[in-house]
Amino acid sequence: MMGKFSYLLCLCLASAVWAIELQPEPDYGPVAYEFQWAVNDPHTGDIKSQKETRKDDKVEGVYELIDSDGYRRIVQYKADDHNGFEAIVQREPTDIKIPLPEPPKKLLAAKILTPVVPVAPLVHYAAPKAIIKQELSTGNYVSVSGPTAQYKY
Repeated sequence: MMGKFSYLLCLCLASAVWAIELQPEPDYGPVAYEFQWAVNDPHTGDIKSQKETRKDDKVEGVYELIDSDGYRRIVQYKADDHNGFEAIVQREPTDIKIPLPEPPKKLLAAKILTPVVPVAPLVHYAAPKAIIKQELSTGNYVSVSGPTAQYKY
């Protein structure tokens, strides 16, 4: 009886899956955006910017930054379905000096004003007595080990 019920249940599930109609993804119209941002922090020397535009599947943009050696890196890029991603990288020298971090200040240890107290000697213990081995009686032994953790998904 249970086998017939399982067969019937599988048959119903299979027919339900077959009846699901796949819908195409809706067209949300053309995709377009434009953004830009810039950072200019003279204290840390962090100078960078980016500008990007997208219309449908074509993206164009440019970003620039000051490298740690003081050169300005300018990257002009574009991407589309036909050519993929293309970038043109330029480097230009600048007169910008990147500030170096200050070296850490030396800390002087305070003098100990209290007298040095002698430390008690280490205590050594004798080695433990030999462990007495017991002979196992003859017979059948079963070793059982189980899982140490259970995972439920």
